[in-house]
Amino acid sequence: MRPESLPLSGRNNSKLRQLMLKAYHTPGVIEAGCDEAGRGCLAGPVFAAAVILPEGFRNELLNDSKQLSERQRYQLRTVIEREAEAWAVAECSPAEIDERNILRCSILAMQRAVEKLSIRPEHLIIDGNRWYPYPIPADTVVKGDATYMSIAAASILAKTYRDDRMKALAKEYPAYGWEKNMGYPSKGHREAIRLYGTTPHHRMTFKLLPETQLLLDI
Repeated sequence: MRPESLPLSGRNNSKLRQLMLKAYHTPGVIEAGCDEAGRGCLAGPVFAAAVILPEGFRNELLNDSKQLSERQRYQLRTVIEREAEAWAVAECSPAEIDERNILRCSILAMQRAVEKLSIRPEHLIIDGNRWYPYPIPADTVVKGDATYMSIAAASILAKTYRDDRMKALAKEYPAYGWEKNMGYPSKGHREAIRLYGTTPHHRMTFKLLPETQLLLDI
């Protein structure tokens, strides 16, 4: 989308984002940004992505996926997949989440994405404040998806690929509204759990209904 096709506020916001988003954390190395999507959901896998952007990459719309419309996210996914030096998406299943807990699986999914990259990065920047020992040096960045372009790109890929999965699962389990709530704890989703029970895609260690509380060991 060209700047002149955006509303005035959109043009101003896009310019501000370009001033705010940084190209890299550590200069002079091959750096990959990592992020996850679906950590707070009641159903479905947690997805993660890792992205290495080329030097000089710029896009006026690029931002944290939560700040973008669905249309913008899918537009940017096409750009990222076409222009990134390397990108990869990975996941952890609901069964793994129940076995290991969501924090461990969020990190594991990001590490799996890094392992799938066609180029081995020399440094990682991770959205959030937790990470586990890994052979590649890494820095965690709170709100990194709104700070660094590569993390923002990873957030978009993780979000859109997870949304695709939930929309596909919604066709098998239409009662839960996953094509709209993407597995998050919406009122309609919880009401469907109450009426119809759980599916193999629900995270059984999560608080699926207010009266059923299972604590996570994180």
